[in-house]
Amino acid sequence: MTNDSELRIAVIGAGPAGVYSSDIFLRQLAKLGDELGLGTNARIDLFEKLPVPFGLVRYGVAPDHPSIKFIASALEKTLDNPNIHLYCDVEFGKDVTIDDLLERYDAVLFATGAIKDKPLNLPGADYDGVYGAAKFVEWYDGYPTGVREWPLQAEEVAVIGGGNVAMDVARELMRNADDLRARTDIPDNVYEGILRNQAKTLHLFIRRGVAQAKFSVQELREMEKLPGVQLIIDEDDFELDDDTIEEAGKDKLTRQMVEELFAIREMAEDMEDDGDVDFEGNPADRKYYIHFNSAPTEILGEDGKVCGIRVERTETSADGTMTRTGEFTDYPVQAVYHAIGYKPESVPGIAYDEKGAHLANANGDGRITVDAVDGEVRERLYATGWAKRGPVGLIGSTKSDALMIVTAMLEDLAKNKENARLAPDRDPESIDRLLAERGVNPIDFAGWKRVDAFERAEGAREGREHKKVIDPDEFRRLAHGE
Repeated sequence: MTNDSELRIAVIGAGPAGVYSSDIFLRQLAKLGDELGLGTNARIDLFEKLPVPFGLVRYGVAPDHPSIKFIASALEKTLDNPNIHLYCDVEFGKDVTIDDLLERYDAVLFATGAIKDKPLNLPGADYDGVYGAAKFVEWYDGYPTGVREWPLQAEEVAVIGGGNVAMDVARELMRNADDLRARTDIPDNVYEGILRNQAKTLHLFIRRGVAQAKFSVQELREMEKLPGVQLIIDEDDFELDDDTIEEAGKDKLTRQMVEELFAIREMAEDMEDDGDVDFEGNPADRKYYIHFNSAPTEILGEDGKVCGIRVERTETSADGTMTRTGEFTDYPVQAVYHAIGYKPESVPGIAYDEKGAHLANANGDGRITVDAVDGEVRERLYATGWAKRGPVGLIGSTKSDALMIVTAMLEDLAKNKENARLAPDRDPESIDRLLAERGVNPIDFAGWKRVDAFERAEGAREGREHKKVIDPDEFRRLAHGE
C-alpha cells in the first residue's frame, strides 16, 4: 500500500553516523516539518552491508572500552523506532544501486565510514611483520570477514601513532587474556590468540610532544590499569616550555589530556621506584614504553622480516610545528603496527576526494558533488560522518555532523516542498520485492535481536554479559530463525 504523505529516505551504513542521522532526521522533521511545508511523516530505510548493525561501535573500537555498551544500547533504541527499517546484509553497489534507490527514495544519505588503513610510507613497510591497525582491530573485534588467527609470536613490538586507535592496539597487545575475557565480549579465537601472545616489550612512538597528542583522557586511564604491565616514560619528554603550557591550557580537552599524562609520568616513576611493578604493585612481566617526539623513519629487516625500527628524535613547538633533529635510535622489534589513520571507503558511482580522503561533497557541507574539483552538486545525494569529512573526530562528533547534514537535506526538500516527494515509486514494499527478485534476504531489526539474544545467552553460560558471534553464516541462521 502506498503512502504519498511520507518522505522516503535511504541511509547507507548502519554505524553511529547512519543511525544518529536517521534519528535526528525524524526528530527535526517532527519539529520543523509543518513549518517547512514538508509534513512530519517519514520512512527511513537503513542499509548495511554487514549482517549486523552498529559499524564502528561493534567492529572498530577495542572491546574493553567501558562506554561502548552504552553507545550500542542507545543506537539499538533508535533502531527500535517503527519509522526506521533496518536492512542488514545488503551491499550498496552490489545488491542495490543509486538508480534503484533514487527511484524509490526522495534522498539518499551515505554514512559508509572507514575500514582501511592509510599506507605507511616508510622504507621497509613491506616486510613480514608490519601490520596496519585496521586488520588487527578486525581480528580482535571479530569482524565477520576478518581473519580468525593473528601472529603474536613477537616478544618486542612497536606501535606507531598518536591517537586513540594506536592506544587501543597497544593496550590489546599488552593485555592479560583472562582479564580481557572476563570484562568483554571477545570470541574464543581472540581469547586463545591473546593467551598465546609472546609480547613482553612494547614501544609506542608518537611523532609530536606531550601537549600535541590526540589521546582521549579515557584512553589514558585505560592504559593506566593494565595488570602485569609497567609503564615507562622518558623524563625529557615532559620538559614543556611556558609557551607550550599556555597553548595547551587554552583548550579544555587538551589541558585534561596533558594533566592525565603528567599523572602517568608520576605513576611510571612509582612503578620503577617500587621495583618494576604494575599499577597494583604486583611484579610486572611486560614493559610498555611511551615515546613522545619520536618519528619512525625506517623499518629494519633481515631475510624479509622485521628485526627493528629506526626512530628520529623530533622537537615540537607550542603551535605544534615539528622539526627533526637528526638524532636516530634503533630499537629491536619483531613486529610493527601502524595506526596513522583510516581511509574512508569509496562508493560505487560516487566521486572520491583523494586529498581529503572522503566522498566528494560541496565545501564539506555533505551535498554530494559530481567530482572533487568543480563542486557541481548532484541532487538528492548526501554524505555524513567520515564519508563526508574524512577520518577525523570521535564517535560523539557524528551527532553534530548528523544535525548539519539533516538541516541541509530539509532545506533542499523544502525548496521544492510542492513536489518534495521526488521518488516516482512510492510503494514502501517496492524495495523488498526488488531485493527478493535479486535473491537478497535482508536481516531486519527483529533478526538482529535474535542474534543479540543468542550472544547474551552464550555469554551468560560463562558468567559474561555478552559473547560475540563471528561467523557470517551463523549470523544469518540465527537472524532468520533457521
